[in-house]
Amino acid sequence: MAAAQCWEAGFPPEVAALCGDQTELQLALVEHKVPMPGKGFPSQCDVFALVHADGRDMAVAVEAKVAEPFGPTIGEWLGETPSLNKLERIDTIAGWLGLDAPDPTLRYQLFHRCAAAIVEARRFRRPVAGMIVHSFSQSFHWLPDFQAFAAALGLDLGAAEAGDVALPDGLVLRLGWAKGDGIFLADLTGAGT
Repeated sequence: MAAAQCWEAGFPPEVAALCGDQTELQLALVEHKVPMPGKGFPSQCDVFALVHADGRDMAVAVEAKVAEPFGPTIGEWLGETPSLNKLERIDTIAGWLGLDAPDPTLRYQLFHRCAAAIVEARRFRRPVAGMIVHSFSQSFHWLPDFQAFAAALGLDLGAAEAGDVALPDGLVLRLGWAKGDGIFLADLTGAGT
């Protein structure tokens, strides 16, 4: 609910700032589903946005969080005897990110949310694929998991920071962590009053 209320109020400034300067929100879709390599469920972005910032067009997948984790690690998701489909999916996504073999302790959700941004950047012919964690946790729950993922891509990022990685196919991946305003943790809908 925090993210929904925040985005209803307009383009969150903490997310816009991570996209770059002179940011223009062109389109925002909630619960946007993006097909992933292989069979199975699509990646569902809490918010998917087309953005223009720093003179660049971006396709941005936003993962909104409060205190919930990023789901299973790669190792947990694959299990002891992974299916060929799971192996194909993670190998394809890792290849898109320029990784030979993903660290099994990294969180799978961060991989497939980046993959969603890459798929949509290709579809909308955007040179930048962005994945921003929009966290409303005021105590930075799960920031270390995000930082471990960023480090695997060669980035040293903290809260309210973003960085770019050149991907093998020529796209740029913009990765960042935005701290949402704590005011949106309260029920602002007036329900129950």
